[in-house]
Amino acid sequence: MSANPTMPSLDSTFRTNCERISGAVQTVITCKPEVITNALIVLLAQGHLLLEDVPGVGKTMLAKSLAKSVNGTVHRIQFTPDLLPSDVTGVSVYSPQTHEFTFHPGPVFANIVIADEINRANAKTQSALLECMEEAQVTVDSITHTLEHPFMVVATQNPLDSEGTFALPEAQRDRFMARISLGYPEREAEISMIAGHHQHEPIESLESVLQLVDLQQMIEQVNSVTVTERLGTYVVDLGRATRNHPQIELGASPRALLQWVRAAKAHAAINARDHVLPEDIRSVAHMVLNHRLILTRRAVAEGAEVSNIIQDLLSNTPVS
Repeated sequence: MSANPTMPSLDSTFRTNCERISGAVQTVITCKPEVITNALIVLLAQGHLLLEDVPGVGKTMLAKSLAKSVNGTVHRIQFTPDLLPSDVTGVSVYSPQTHEFTFHPGPVFANIVIADEINRANAKTQSALLECMEEAQVTVDSITHTLEHPFMVVATQNPLDSEGTFALPEAQRDRFMARISLGYPEREAEISMIAGHHQHEPIESLESVLQLVDLQQMIEQVNSVTVTERLGTYVVDLGRATRNHPQIELGASPRALLQWVRAAKAHAAINARDHVLPEDIRSVAHMVLNHRLILTRRAVAEGAEVSNIIQDLLSNTPVS
């Protein structure tokens, strides 16, 4: 990984398109601007997003408006305890007329797939998403089917719900590039929201501001953002620091470090730079690590918080 820090900035069209997408999403949901920016970072970095928050703050609407703003397809899967893996990926059906099996794609075949209340499905159904999220493909009856491009899973879960839920295992959580929370909107924003929704449903009037081909070009531009070997080493040092921290039972995996770099590249591109700076790495650290790091029992008993530990690591690990 090499780059020249004096390289020119990204084409201004890239940032303009990001602002158009963010502006379109903001007409539908009421949340902090950084929430939309972080969701856009994950989309541009070809990652998957875990939205963890209380019900009714717009988790599903965020995903729908993001897809509609780029004219992408969106399918919603309501996860329940009786949901089967084939309900997610699709199934081969035998035809008596042709004496052949025909594959019927499941709802995972879309640009953005909303996995609503993912922790309500059993482990077998949750695992049906693993191949999809990791390799952007589905294998049914030994035949591989490629998913849409771009492809992004936006999963939601309610942290306050415990009855009838199945906690996501570490391997599943690790496949999500980031976890974010929307939080409650400000008082004035809620007043405006009630006035707007009283007249019509904003998502119905949302028009696409970009086409999928534009989004694909933006993703290619993010891929071209460069990372110096020095900053690559910085990410590795931070990752190893999480594994050696006395209060952390499970630190960042190699997959986490790769996704961290991709998110940092998207953050740099959104800020009109074609090379990553240390601030890009630090800016996306919390959303990339907060769902991956598992504290020791003693740390939990002492009231330690993952966010504080991440901040300490960022403050105490220098760029070598």
